Amino acid sequence: MKISGNILKMKSALEVPVQYHLPIGDELLDMNALIGKKIKLSFDGRINCISTGEKISKSYNQGYSYKASQTLAACDLCILKPELCHYADGTCREPEWGLKHCFVPHIVYLSVSSHLKIGITRETQIPTRWIDQGATYALPILRVTDRFTSGLIEKEIAKTLSDKTNWRKMLMNEVDEINLIDARENLFEEFADLLDDFDAEDLESEVVSIEFPVNEYPEKVKSLGFDKNPEIEGVLNGIKGQYLILDCGVLNLRKHQGYYITIEY
Repeated sequence: MKISGNILKMKSALEVPVQYHLPIGDELLDMNALIGKKIKLSFDGRINCISTGEKISKSYNQGYSYKASQTLAACDLCILKPELCHYADGTCREPEWGLKHCFVPHIVYLSVSSHLKIGITRETQIPTRWIDQGATYALPILRVTDRFTSGLIEKEIAKTLSDKTNWRKMLMNEVDEINLIDARENLFEEFADLLDDFDAEDLESEVVSIEFPVNEYPEKVKSLGFDKNPEIEGVLNGIKGQYLILDCGVLNLRKHQGYYITIEY
């Protein structure tokens, strides 16, 4: 079988295990069905901006043209660092987009992809956010009214608790065993004054466990990319986060959004 088209990041569903489908052209390819099989992915050099569709020679911010990366609110620095939100200054790149995506309930959470980390996301992005970052388990701990507030809280907590994932350990399944309920209570005690200042709503949620469709984890991680390797061929051993785990290396599909790919299986 062969299928071709521009790709976007994989869609996922929280089942046991996680179910993945890859948007490629006008199709949704069932990726779980390919695990254990030999596949070939070929890049013909075409890249199209995922916002405008225009042909580009290089992508920025995981799929955008340079112009789009400099003009769209979705590509602004405050998306990576919400505490830098400048909507109140009247300088938001797209005010209507900002209202829709940033001035909605956000969740502060704990997760373990490699080690314990603090994170934030729109409430509507749970559990997609956790799956995309390869979290083995996660726990919502706070709800706030907007992205800016969640960013301020995350920035303060991140001074003592990491807000980053070790993606190599995540892909090798080197995951710390953490009691997230205890970790939540410790954070509530340590940052009680801070949370009172931001009027954050405490969440008494249960831990969410996530099982990924992986037959075999790599002992070492070799990163693959279409810019240097336009043809990638190997047995698909599993999928975790937005990575294909092949017997020849790992491929981050989200990084290659907008690339025109042919998949043979």
